[in-house]
Amino acid sequence: MHGRAGQGAKTAAQLIAESAIDIGMYAQSFPEFGAERTGAPMKAYSRISKDKIDVHYQINEPDIVVVMDETLFNAENVLEGIKDDGVIVVNTTEKPEEIMKKYNIPSNIKVYTLDATGIAISLFGRNFANVPLLGAVVKLTGIIDPEKVKGIIRKKFMKKLGEEGVNKNITAFERGMNELIGG
Repeated sequence: MHGRAGQGAKTAAQLIAESAIDIGMYAQSFPEFGAERTGAPMKAYSRISKDKIDVHYQINEPDIVVVMDETLFNAENVLEGIKDDGVIVVNTTEKPEEIMKKYNIPSNIKVYTLDATGIAISLFGRNFANVPLLGAVVKLTGIIDPEKVKGIIRKKFMKKLGEEGVNKNITAFERGMNELIGG
């Protein structure tokens, strides 16, 4: 997951891992960032497997890449190492074919787009794009039951956000699954 510090990439990666563990899988989640401040490019990883995970390093050949901020295409190589049949999800108002052309994405990569920022602003009044993008990833992988993820969101955020905040996050998650474009 490519994002900027403070956008919630780390939290989204953690939610993916916690949801996978909740259904009996093995999972890891960890961020990678320097000493930069809020707004600096960063990465967050989730590794999920049916088998025990013995490695503890960044993912060099991702199956899925999430780009939380389209400007990151100009800041770093977000496609580095993506598998030949990989998937990329981009937070943008543009269509997948426009993103493919704009950034010269090879045709063997499946491109999906989601206006996660638009969803977040409509619900929260701020750009919390991580939860809609989490919904997109859950839909694309088909590994984790969306109801499990909603339960994790409820458990993790109830104390901090209250019922209304949790319900908005669940709505953001559902909209991320439903408004994803591409394939």
